[in-house]
Amino acid sequence: MWIDSHCHLDAPEFDADRDAVVQQSRAVGVHMQVLPAVAAAHFDAVHDAAHRWGLAYALGLHPLYVHQAADDDLDRLRDALTRWRDDPRLVAVGEIGLDHFVPGLDRALQERFYLAQLKLARDFGLPVILHVRRSADGLLKGLRRIEVPGGIAHAFNGSDVQADAFVARGFKLGFGGTLTYERSLNIRQLAQRLPDHVPVLETDAPDIPPHWLYRTAEQREQGDVSGRNAPFELPRIAQSLAELRGWSLAQTAAITSANCRAALPRLGALLDADTPA
Repeated sequence: MWIDSHCHLDAPEFDADRDAVVQQSRAVGVHMQVLPAVAAAHFDAVHDAAHRWGLAYALGLHPLYVHQAADDDLDRLRDALTRWRDDPRLVAVGEIGLDHFVPGLDRALQERFYLAQLKLARDFGLPVILHVRRSADGLLKGLRRIEVPGGIAHAFNGSDVQADAFVARGFKLGFGGTLTYERSLNIRQLAQRLPDHVPVLETDAPDIPPHWLYRTAEQREQGDVSGRNAPFELPRIAQSLAELRGWSLAQTAAITSANCRAALPRLGALLDADTPA
């Protein structure tokens, strides 16, 4: 079985065919997806989707959305975590973090939301799903201040030293469509050298398309929407990781699924409960 550790199935890009996407994903062995929220307005959507299709979800405020957040959105997050704290499908606080790539963002505001959400994860005993974009050092600084029970550094693209620092704190590192591009030398080298217990697979669907779905900016402007990523692409993305590691696809599925279960302990318990005796 494959686990897509990061998929935005609630995104509007899936409004026309969400049921079909879930079925296509199951047909190729992707039976579990983790659906991270990005804004308070999405909390109900990821919760309901996880329950409808037997998936898992996380609740958090994404750093690219905190500039649009209401003053009470952190309170709404705490309330949702309290309301669903015993829900086995709630597996993490996320997607949270820092984004130092997009210009013009208020870094102080991002940090305030990030630290507040780390505290919530600590208080509720949940791991975190981290957005890491040119912000690894800032994220690690926060993790040194506020201890949380590990989690996943999503779409990791930092240095070897930064990777090792996350791993030392009990984090797994997420790899997806970027791994399929031969020019992604840093990511491919990192995926190749990490210990077996570190990598997890993700799509970030509908974003971060693998190379076979890539469309130029001009094509997108002309309305070409065929580049949408989806969770059923995960086994083909996994082939790149398998080749880099010298694993079979079966080994890749087993190892990355075990890593995901270790990163998100509630997910492991959920999968065990959903497996017929």
